[in-house]
Amino acid sequence: MMPSQHEIPERLNLLQRIWYSIFPDAHKAQKERRDYLRLLNTLVLHFRPKVVQERTLRFNLTWGLGGMALVLVCLLFATGMMLKFAYQPVPDRAYESVVQLQDDVLFGQLVRNIHHWSANILLIVVFLHFLRVFFTGAFHSPRQFNWIIGLTMFLAILGSNFTGYLLPWDQLAFWAVTICTGMMEYIPGVGEGLQQLILGGRDIGPSTLSNFFAIHTAVIPACLIVLMPFHFWRVRKAGGLVVPRPPAENPSTKGEMVATIPNLILRELAVAAVLIALIMLVSIVFDASLGVKANPGLSPNPTKAPWYFAGMQELLLHIHPLFAVVVIPLTIVGALIFLPYFRYEANTGGVWFVSYRGRQMAVVAAVTATVATSLGIIVDEFLIDFVAWIPAIPPVVSNGLLPAAIALAAVVGFYVLIKRIYNATNNEAIQAAFVLLLCSFLVLTIIGIWFRGKGMALVLPWQFGISG
Repeated sequence: MMPSQHEIPERLNLLQRIWYSIFPDAHKAQKERRDYLRLLNTLVLHFRPKVVQERTLRFNLTWGLGGMALVLVCLLFATGMMLKFAYQPVPDRAYESVVQLQDDVLFGQLVRNIHHWSANILLIVVFLHFLRVFFTGAFHSPRQFNWIIGLTMFLAILGSNFTGYLLPWDQLAFWAVTICTGMMEYIPGVGEGLQQLILGGRDIGPSTLSNFFAIHTAVIPACLIVLMPFHFWRVRKAGGLVVPRPPAENPSTKGEMVATIPNLILRELAVAAVLIALIMLVSIVFDASLGVKANPGLSPNPTKAPWYFAGMQELLLHIHPLFAVVVIPLTIVGALIFLPYFRYEANTGGVWFVSYRGRQMAVVAAVTATVATSLGIIVDEFLIDFVAWIPAIPPVVSNGLLPAAIALAAVVGFYVLIKRIYNATNNEAIQAAFVLLLCSFLVLTIIGIWFRGKGMALVLPWQFGISG
């Protein structure tokens, strides 16, 4: 006679009790396994929702950039701790300790390579992540504050790369940092004091290296350890990733939901494994550069800032330092901070480039910026000299306020004109203005890295062995 439905669970429970009475360790092992799984799920799902929309699992929505940034930060923490065992943060020994690390320490060159390439790739990944968030409208409510947290982390990573740039104490690093810190003198009122605070004196020396080492290895990592979990937690509190959708679809439409584990977690682990493999491959093939030891009495020609500050250095060649170093950067950072709080006519979260019309406007803005910025640099280099033309006016006006006002008028004029031509919404017009400024900065960066030779003169990239 077959047992009834009610008898089957009772018999299973009886057999289970008999089994555990014979093998008590089996019950203990199963209980520990359940506790471990509960702990893992609680830890992982604290930063990830239990379920996600299946549409958000598409790789081309985020390209895994946020997860890549986390992996790269972990690689930097791990390799950085290893490097601290060999590195000596004093000018008399800093360069020699790096050479000894590369030549005499087992896998020392590889560890430094991983650290070097992870830091540079992290900047690119975070920048692309920033662009992805903007162009998918992932800064609208309720994600405004998380946008600001992301900007703060981007600036922290930029500072980490800059402070780490000096630590090898070679000629390239020493003079690049000299150029960048020299820009601080133009900050009104506090510039000279801020420069001396960071340098630990009037010139780069032992105090500078000590300050940069402390900021690079303690202050900025502590900030990232606090901000990164908070950033991920805010993503979860906002309901997860923005849902990809066509412009006409209602943003409240929900698709099919799937479990985070294994659907999302396995994808993230796969991206992390591929990224680590690529970093290892690059680190094996290409060594981190190390020039001759720093010589404060001999400046290289040309003397260039690190590649991520090349755009600002290029701007400094065309406009007064007060505007190139202070007014324009602070204005742009302020605009980015308040970007989520501007008045928008629609919530375009999840729509790439706002709309079909927004994509056309973005292309127009990119072409306009590329052509106008390139022509502007050539004209300023060979034809226009406001200081010579208007000698009676202070340079801060003739070479600062005047060109800055012209640039501002051009951006505002472009915004008004393109909005009128396309009958565009605020969302579309603000995006077009953003693309205009972004492409202008990229052109400045490219020219600063590859098209500046001896004496910072314009040259073709293959002349004089130019490199950034």
